[in-house]
Amino acid sequence: MRITPTLLALGLAATPLLASAADWDNWPTKATFANGTELAATGNIAYDWNNFSDGIANADAVRRKEFGATLKKKGVYDAMVYYDFQSETWLDVFLRLESKALFGTDIGRFRFGYIKTPVGLDSVTSSRAGSLMEVALPVQAIYAGRRTGVEWSMERPAYLLQAGAYGGKDLHGDNPGTMQALRAVWTPVKAEANVVHLGLALSQENPRGWRDGRDVHHEATARLRARPEAGLTDLRFVDSGALTTADKINRVGLEGVWIRGPFSVQAEALQATIKRDGKPDFTGEGQYAMASWVVTGESRGYAGGAVSNVKPARDFGAVELLARYSRLDLDDADVLGGRQHDWTLGANWYLGSHLKLQANYVKVDASRRGIKRDPEIFEVRAQVHF
Repeated sequence: MRITPTLLALGLAATPLLASAADWDNWPTKATFANGTELAATGNIAYDWNNFSDGIANADAVRRKEFGATLKKKGVYDAMVYYDFQSETWLDVFLRLESKALFGTDIGRFRFGYIKTPVGLDSVTSSRAGSLMEVALPVQAIYAGRRTGVEWSMERPAYLLQAGAYGGKDLHGDNPGTMQALRAVWTPVKAEANVVHLGLALSQENPRGWRDGRDVHHEATARLRARPEAGLTDLRFVDSGALTTADKINRVGLEGVWIRGPFSVQAEALQATIKRDGKPDFTGEGQYAMASWVVTGESRGYAGGAVSNVKPARDFGAVELLARYSRLDLDDADVLGGRQHDWTLGANWYLGSHLKLQANYVKVDASRRGIKRDPEIFEVRAQVHF
């Protein structure tokens, strides 16, 4: 493994003996003005090392290099600009307004800009708060990513409602078309270290063709695929390929979270149906279930319909053990995209609120067009976030 300046910096940051937990958490990343407006810097740097069997090349690299800023005034608005310099990808770019400040009564919040679409809880969760290093197979394949649009949301103690409409291309000039999405979450139990979350999310995307710089028309396409739950490889053992004449993409997700003290369970079932002009409809589907135990007794956080990182209660940090099973089926109609299921074991060590060390073991079992692949993957990550 190469020793790079980034890896060396992360290694030094991982030495908790240099400061107490209280000192480590006291980062001067925000400023508050006299009128209550708060300006803050935010970032997430993750360095990964992936070791593969089955002849796949090992790799180590910066996985994420996310930096941005937030501006907010409590009860009035908040705004964010966030960019990943590693993948050269825009992340969240939005302005969110509180209806009570606008109309004098609380009818929810309105968000405008480049934002996450709601089908896929594992991806709606912040990248810095991922329980395991990579999102599960079906979420990789079916999650639509971010789109430019407007969203309304209303959160109450017993429920969360979201509705969004998106149009045009994204900030990278991709995904021309429109999308509408709904998400409803029921939380009959929602307290610190005690959560029951049951949700349903739906979206309909209407992809469009486009013309390139030479005025050549390209018809609308859709594609479902997934990496083997490792971020430092471009291999996809399951892949629908580019499905032409795509007219509509209907996505649906069922999601559940249970948190009780140091124990938690999270699961999703996801499906995408691609309607094609003159060809049979194609459906890809999958599920995952994940269990977590915070050995040191703390609990996973929960807010806004998503889980968050464990906050350590002790100077030496908090330790979490995890297991996940995920599966994805992309064989349907005239498409042989393949089938895959993975078992993942993980361990997280939270050192204060800004440093997380992760280790994952992934056992892959994939087959496509009669070719079987079953590599084992060991991966570790050092992550600094603020």
